[in-house]
Amino acid sequence: MLQETPLRSVAAGVPGEGKRPHAARPFFFIADLHLSEAIPQTVAAFEHFVMVTAEHADSVFILGDLFEYWIGDDMLAEPFAARMAKLMHTLSERGIALYIMHGNRDFLLGKRFMKAAGAIWLPDPFVITAFGTKIALTHGDAQCTLDRGYQRFRGFARNRIAQWLFLAWPYRWRKALAEKMRRTSEAGRARPVTPRYDVTSEGVAALFKKTKTATMIHGHTHRPALHHEKGGMRWVLPDWDLDHGERRGGYVRIDSEGIKALRLDK
Repeated sequence: MLQETPLRSVAAGVPGEGKRPHAARPFFFIADLHLSEAIPQTVAAFEHFVMVTAEHADSVFILGDLFEYWIGDDMLAEPFAARMAKLMHTLSERGIALYIMHGNRDFLLGKRFMKAAGAIWLPDPFVITAFGTKIALTHGDAQCTLDRGYQRFRGFARNRIAQWLFLAWPYRWRKALAEKMRRTSEAGRARPVTPRYDVTSEGVAALFKKTKTATMIHGHTHRPALHHEKGGMRWVLPDWDLDHGERRGGYVRIDSEGIKALRLDK
């Protein structure tokens, strides 16, 4: 299991490996795909994104909730999880760096998964410098400070001892609990959006101050937009869902022309 490291700053390329960025190649940012076998059209869109959309990228950043849930790296024994890891590994095989940050659904993604996916884990928050712009990356759940019950759960769930105890459970127990929590989450989708489940101005300001940045990219809230905050600009990534109702999905691209929010090309 991975241990979070102190906040650090990195330019384009792989942290600590001396990798130089490809000239003029863009950075892509996605989040909240919630991948599972239950959403085949969304999975197909992700496959297209990896194999086609990201072909000429320097780096791809996944800012949390790549999977609907992740109950330990022994999930790689399941064909779907192994298939997704193999798909993502093709990025590094093509010289495209892949970075993955934990979300609130998949904070148990560990070293074994990162190796299988050819990915580099990013602590939350993380600061990069892309095309001259210093940017704070975060999943976004830590900035939802009005949801105090969730913040207590988040602190407990990130505790290494609690994680060790959970991972010691038999796999079938962990999966049953995850499925129960998933059903509860699905039932709550119809609830109205309230400020309690969104990031707060206090949470955003604290992150800008901590990271000494004026640009932020995050996911989690499923409310994609560009917000002009008191401390800078905040880009919210869309969630992906091409299997239920209105098709949703997209990514943020950063290149020499600036930052753009784009729809999926499939």
